[in-house]
Amino acid sequence: MIRRDSYLNLLKKREWDGNIKVITGIRRCGKSVLLFELFKEYLLSKGIKNENIIEIKLDRIEDIQLRNPFLLYKKIAKIIDGSDNKFYLFIDEVQMSIKKKDRKSGITATVYDILNSFKDNKNLDVYVTGSNSKMLSNDIATEFRGRSSQIHVHPLSFKEYYNYIGGDEQKALMKYMIIGGMPGIIHEETETDKKEYLKNLYNEIYIKDIVERNKIKRVDILNDILDYLAGQISSLTNVSRVANAISTLKRKPITHEMTSNYIEYSKNSFLINMAKRYDIKGKSYFEYPNKYYYEDTGLRNARLNFRQIDPGHLMENILYNELIRRGYSVDVGAVSIRNSNSLDYVEIDFIVNKLDSKVYIQSAFQMINEDKVKIEIRPLTLTDDFFKKVIIRNDILQSYYDENGIYHCKLTDFLLEKVDI
Repeated sequence: MIRRDSYLNLLKKREWDGNIKVITGIRRCGKSVLLFELFKEYLLSKGIKNENIIEIKLDRIEDIQLRNPFLLYKKIAKIIDGSDNKFYLFIDEVQMSIKKKDRKSGITATVYDILNSFKDNKNLDVYVTGSNSKMLSNDIATEFRGRSSQIHVHPLSFKEYYNYIGGDEQKALMKYMIIGGMPGIIHEETETDKKEYLKNLYNEIYIKDIVERNKIKRVDILNDILDYLAGQISSLTNVSRVANAISTLKRKPITHEMTSNYIEYSKNSFLINMAKRYDIKGKSYFEYPNKYYYEDTGLRNARLNFRQIDPGHLMENILYNELIRRGYSVDVGAVSIRNSNSLDYVEIDFIVNKLDSKVYIQSAFQMINEDKVKIEIRPLTLTDDFFKKVIIRNDILQSYYDENGIYHCKLTDFLLEKVDI
């Protein structure tokens, strides 16, 4: 079994903290395995009895009736009421629960109401998983009345992937760039099987989920938008540009509103993420353009039928995901430079912040000549501040500082956490 120790340690740390633990992430990224196998294994190992772990999976036919919050309440209450034992409650894919009106009382309840009613039970520790940020991430603070904590699970990092498969680091990285880190990919034997798994996952799980959850009528437009964004990873774009591109493809106007909504639905499903552009000297965000990244490069490549395999763009996507996974807030940097009659901007790939620290990062797959070196270094020298500056590279044997004080960091060393930024 693939270990997910960083997430497992978070669950251990938050055990019996009085909050509902909400485990979010894209479907099939390993949330259920983390909770129902790895965390359960840990509980059993320290003497918790199996009958004291209540397991409910709302995507399973056996538990489908428990999508009704009133029936869910009755099942849990029957087990814990009057007992002196302590219980752990695991609910999988909680977004599948429905809002229901009780015929007798006329009261309408949601899963939030049910879980909130159990929060003061001293003998119940609650854990739920979910795959939709609109229902979960955006509403956690209000719906759970400030008594919840979120653990967001991502597909396998390169370190988790490499620790499982081993071998040559560089070869493993090149494979990871193409097939990504969805945990199920590990158990597919051939390259063809792996690619088919990703395509099926994309079409049969993610597209269907987005369409059904948001009652989308123009599935073709959704697919075109996701194709366009897949081709634009690591490039600046905006909703208007996406709408214009799809309008040209369809030879009929596609509205800004529809495009914006479909992008938002895809973000809510955790399939894509957006990094905003920040003016370093002006200390403000631009309204647009922004950058979009896929939650997993394998899914991105499957979207394009494995045609556009640009290692530079894929590397930047992987770095974005890794920085987010490590808890940084990540923006795209813009440094202003004044020409004779205009104000122009040069780009820094990432500005990362964690608490009071800030780091500027450039992603460079190869710096093959002096011109490329100048292109990457120039924006870093124009910030006029003393925050750490890093170029993460795939073409060096070891990390080093140059004469400008810029840290050149070897890509695999960073991804495997052998060095820190």
